[in-house]
Amino acid sequence: MAEELLELEDELENGEGSEELYEKINMVVDKGQEPVRIDKFLTARIEGITRNKVQNALDTEMVLVNDKPVKANYKIRPLDRIIVFSNKNPESTEVLPEELPLNIVYEDDDVLIIDKPAGMVVHPGCGNYTGTLVNGLSWYLGDKTQATTPEIPRFGLVHRIDKNTSGLLVVAKSEKAMTDLAKQFFDHTVHRRYIALVWGDFEEDEGTVVAHVGRHQRLRKIMDAYPDGEYGKEAITHYRVLERYNYVTMVECRLETGRTHQIRVHMQHIGHSLFNDDTYGGNRILKGTIFAKYKQFVENCFEIIPRHALHAQQLGFIHPRTRKQMYFESPLPEDFTQVLEKWRRYTTARPLQEEEGKQQKWED
Repeated sequence: MAEELLELEDELENGEGSEELYEKINMVVDKGQEPVRIDKFLTARIEGITRNKVQNALDTEMVLVNDKPVKANYKIRPLDRIIVFSNKNPESTEVLPEELPLNIVYEDDDVLIIDKPAGMVVHPGCGNYTGTLVNGLSWYLGDKTQATTPEIPRFGLVHRIDKNTSGLLVVAKSEKAMTDLAKQFFDHTVHRRYIALVWGDFEEDEGTVVAHVGRHQRLRKIMDAYPDGEYGKEAITHYRVLERYNYVTMVECRLETGRTHQIRVHMQHIGHSLFNDDTYGGNRILKGTIFAKYKQFVENCFEIIPRHALHAQQLGFIHPRTRKQMYFESPLPEDFTQVLEKWRRYTTARPLQEEEGKQQKWED
């Protein structure tokens, strides 16, 4: 148990599972503010920021005044509305370029679309310094010398998906593309659809979960949902039933926000933990019968998909250069399709299996 908690702590601390990697700082200039250069103003107002970081944010148009980018010599005026896009997880880990297999769905001069397999960590961190997606991207896009590099070359992560979640993510190949995509994520205009297999059946065909997501107040190694909104960060997940298997259900989840483990936490919050999610209780039988054959069936399903059943299936956004709508879709991986087919067959044969179970119980 201690090893599992340590692994989960590494996952959370490294940002793995955090959908969006940028946060937005909003401020309004006071009425009595004297004119001053914006770089000096931000350095004084934002805790822990350096002059160089402010300058870099201004150069890459990550600072907006009244919804427009400005230069460092811009002098702020009373009631100016300032937005600063800040990286929540600045890349500090040295990256070792590695030649790794990457499933590249699409690439041009600005963006790269990756279909990530389950089991691959996105970014190096404690306990995961090699074999990550970023190690592979560093080789593919940058330094192929096998020497460690202090900064990730020529690309940037705008969002991530969990180690054991499969599916699509977009990588920016330039600072301009990264800035543009980060703003699209903030504006909730990025199209993101996930397919999940969850425990239980739903009374309704669709719905919305609105509950802040933050660290668990007692178990600090996991996240939790807070419907009263007094803790954590705003999180909104829309869901729609795709297929029912009596004891489990396949649903489509659409994200408005991107919080750490958002879908996993929201589904647990409404009583539908993801199938085989060992962090949020889905790795045990939550719905179903008491019959031995059913228990064995579920255990066999767990072996087929030894991870939480979540796949980032669809991704859409406006291209940062051409301004055209881009849309990508990833097929369900083999472990996911196999477990779905197994549940379909079981649902069809369920009445006969339950009758056999009752007869066996009577004979015992």
